[in-house]
Amino acid sequence: MTLLAVERIKLFSTRSPWWCMLLALGLTVGLSGLIAGESSDQFPLTIGGTQAGYQFGLMVIMVMAALAITTEYRFGTIRTTFQALPPRWAVLAAKTAVVAVVSGLVGEATAFASWGMAKAVRPSADLALRHANDWRTVAGVGLVYATGAVLAVGVGTLVRQTAGAVSILLVWALLVENLVGLIPKIGTDVRKWMPFNAANHFLTSGQASLGTGGAQQTPMPYGPWGGLGYFAGVAVAVLIVAVVTAERRDA
Repeated sequence: MTLLAVERIKLFSTRSPWWCMLLALGLTVGLSGLIAGESSDQFPLTIGGTQAGYQFGLMVIMVMAALAITTEYRFGTIRTTFQALPPRWAVLAAKTAVVAVVSGLVGEATAFASWGMAKAVRPSADLALRHANDWRTVAGVGLVYATGAVLAVGVGTLVRQTAGAVSILLVWALLVENLVGLIPKIGTDVRKWMPFNAANHFLTSGQASLGTGGAQQTPMPYGPWGGLGYFAGVAVAVLIVAVVTAERRDA
């Protein structure tokens, strides 16, 4: 518990986490309000549409998570921490747990705030959370944010440089996974196994396409919870590799 408290204090001792959380909230809620305002009878607002901005918030949260570890390497504070507590895996596990919990809470806040904003802007839209799919689309955002934070800490531990870690995370999520789908013959099948695509499947499966009334989804080889499990598996695997690497090399 002491180690968790230390990591919590270190996380919130700088301004960057606060700015990241506010930015994630502002981006997702703002985009939800814009989509709700532009919806019409021809393009009705859906529950999936209220969460259209979750990916922007996820990118910001992963930047925050990466900063939590790369900043320590930049200023050398990680050396002091490792000297005070030689089992490096315990330090990294505590840091990951704190960042994941904070990210998950931010994800839940942004998801329900986005849903509430859309409902306030377009009160006539049917946005009631009646079914399990509806709750998964909204409440599941927190799980995706928490898992994304675990992945970001792992990448940050491996790279140890803020610019490099952030570049890898953003380029992979926003560019590489989309470009993979353009590879002739195998691109579509390969893209189904991309981690962020799996996370998106978890949130959107069973929902109408974002901002439209009709469902237009690519069949996936796993169900929605399987998508989250796969995303989590990739994140944990990267974190394990990062912990093993941190144990073997100089801080």
